Amino acid sequence: MFCGGCGSSPTATSVSRKRPDPRPSDTTILEHLPPRSTVISVPLWPTEPAQAPARPATVERPRYTLQFSTGETVSVRGNGLMGRRPLPQPTETFDHLIQITDPGMSVSKSHLEFGQYEGDFWVSDRFSSNGTILRRSPAPSVRCEPGRRYLVSRGSRVEIGDQFFLLM
Repeated sequence: MFCGGCGSSPTATSVSRKRPDPRPSDTTILEHLPPRSTVISVPLWPTEPAQAPARPATVERPRYTLQFSTGETVSVRGNGLMGRRPLPQPTETFDHLIQITDPGMSVSKSHLEFGQYEGDFWVSDRFSSNGTILRRSPAPSVRCEPGRRYLVSRGSRVEIGDQFFLLM
């Protein structure tokens, strides 16, 4: 028997109407962060020479500045992961984890990966829910295909959900 007006079952309850969670069961629930700062950058390698582990000798990479729509500014060198609660996969290593507090939850937990290739800055969408849009003036905007790297020039705007950053 179903209601003629709304089509629902008169014997259904909120518990019986609840659908199973389609996400995999390995989802980790993390506690909320304090709302003191909007963007937090965590360099994974200590800056003090005595504390830094031995890293392979590499060519000095240029430093880039990310200016977020929230007013926060983060300086990065190397690669990183950005999102509400960025969490690398077990086999991944990053120089930076940049955490963005997004009350509207438009930014995915691990939304965007970034890095450098021959001194050029690139971004790659990590199969986020709301996607990533790259605005390189004067070229038209580009919706980033998940898993593909896109070169970003200084002065470009990268939109991640409802948030964005400018690359300086």
